[in-house]
Amino acid sequence: MKFIKLILNQKRQTDKTLILRRFMKQLLFIILISSFVAISCNNAENTPSDIEAVRKDSSKFTTIEWLDTAIDFGSKKMGEIVNITFRCKNTGDKPLYLYDVHPSCGCTLADYTKEPIAPGKEGKIDAQFDTKKSHPGEVHKSVSVSSNTSNYAPSSLKFSGTVLTADSAATANK
Repeated sequence: MKFIKLILNQKRQTDKTLILRRFMKQLLFIILISSFVAISCNNAENTPSDIEAVRKDSSKFTTIEWLDTAIDFGSKKMGEIVNITFRCKNTGDKPLYLYDVHPSCGCTLADYTKEPIAPGKEGKIDAQFDTKKSHPGEVHKSVSVSSNTSNYAPSSLKFSGTVLTADSAATANK
């Protein structure tokens, strides 16, 4: 009888150990995820509060020169992805911040230099135009960019070209 009690006691302790181990694993997982999120948030460049401070403080304004403002990508077949890069140069004496970068439609994605651009250095806007989400024929698209310059108007970067249907692409190749 003592033997059976001993075995039952060990089983209860094993169940408690399993439950405790499972709890510890879950707790460790939650701590790791929380740490990762905290570190990611602290390392974010150009946080909204930084941008707001630069936007409102005229002593931090600088000047910008767009090296590319209008690009013609030529003719592309429907379904192709067109990559376009607009370059800018900080011609002032304060760091240049790019923010509020918005393509004119849902067929274009845009990414940009998020860290401050030092005086004399260049930054860029990378646009990716998906012809599948557009229409055949001539297209004229734009990307609007705000920066910490004295004129509050956003810069408008334009690109254009022709999207060919499968039929028109085959005819053009003959």
